[in-house]
Amino acid sequence: MKQNHVMKRLSRVGRWMATTLFCLSAIAFIWQGAFFSNTVALANPAVNLIAAADAGDQVKGAADEVAKGSKNFIRDTADKVEKTANKNAAKVDRADDDGSFVERKAKRDRNRIEQRAEQDAARTQKAVDNTKNVVERTVDNIKDAFSN
Repeated sequence: MKQNHVMKRLSRVGRWMATTLFCLSAIAFIWQGAFFSNTVALANPAVNLIAAADAGDQVKGAADEVAKGSKNFIRDTADKVEKTANKNAAKVDRADDDGSFVERKAKRDRNRIEQRAEQDAARTQKAVDNTKNVVERTVDNIKDAFSN
């Protein structure tokens, strides 16, 4: 019974010490960041402008890569939709050889699905281009603002 009571007290002391150590390390981390910040960089804004120009080029490059990846994904999705529509129409065609109403409807649906997939893909790719252009214009405007 006494061991259990001793273990409870040790557990409480251990938790208290861990909490104290955590709080002290958090305070030390915040203190270190506040008093040892690099204030020399504020005196020379030209260094920051060069970094901003490089960051702007990096943002433009990233926007181009995202746009290319998005367009490829959109095109792949449209192709998969068209492929699925063709498979479904072929299944109906194989099931019914006499050109019934169901077969004609399946072919019309296939054509409509392909047309809409192309339209949706084109519209979505145009939206990706517009978004990329907005990002590039914004970066250019920010660069212009800092260069003046």
